[in-house]
Amino acid sequence: MPEILGRRKDFPLVAVINYLRQIIDGKAERGNLDNAKRRISQLLDESIVANDEFKTATNIAAEPDSYGIKAWKQIDLSKLDIDKLKEEYHEAAYKNIEIADLREFISKKLAQMMANNITRIGFAQKLQQIIDKYNAGGSLTEDYFNDLVDFVENLKAEELRAKREGLSEKELEIFDLLKKENLTREEDQKVKLAAKSLLHRLYDEKPTVLLQDWHKDYQTQLQVKSVIQEILNNNLPETYDKPIYDLKCNVVFNHLFVQAANGGRAVA
Repeated sequence: MPEILGRRKDFPLVAVINYLRQIIDGKAERGNLDNAKRRISQLLDESIVANDEFKTATNIAAEPDSYGIKAWKQIDLSKLDIDKLKEEYHEAAYKNIEIADLREFISKKLAQMMANNITRIGFAQKLQQIIDKYNAGGSLTEDYFNDLVDFVENLKAEELRAKREGLSEKELEIFDLLKKENLTREEDQKVKLAAKSLLHRLYDEKPTVLLQDWHKDYQTQLQVKSVIQEILNNNLPETYDKPIYDLKCNVVFNHLFVQAANGGRAVA
């Protein structure tokens, strides 16, 4: 089978998943985080199957209002026409090329979405399973394509989730870090409020909390952690007992710490 199908046993997103899981679990080491960020970027780049010769062969079109595989560079799921994508595939003379382009589209979009929300590691795991199944001979080319299309539809729904939840992308990420299983509708709303309140206090209110390079000084670290604890204590549902509360405080703090160390948003 041609290499452009991405039949690789060492799919690099596995390493990204493991690292992001450590952040979510509050276990990520804080030393040498700049190197860790560069390594994640490198791994995500390596996960994308790129072959200019095959891209040229697909004769990529201009920018239509809606598109199928051939306009994959747009990475705009809201414009992706799934039916057209399927039509292009079934009419293509070289179906392996169509799959390669779809796989590249997915990899780029997934990298973008994971950069916006680290809790989306489940999508990387699912993609890994699809690829492993194909690599092991457990699915035919047609099934592989259909699995990738289903994956794209799930990504499309995920990209719209922030709007459905009434949150910004940043708020959705914090909400995902804070939520736990079996929340009632009322508790769900309280967790959303906690996410919104925390980000508002950290980035918008005075006195400023996230000072430039706050992560480099132990005292400013304590100040940030104290604000997190206060906001979450005031806003999280009562069903968040102390162990869960402590865990969520640490998870959010570690997430902000990694962001700051990796050159993320900081208020001067």
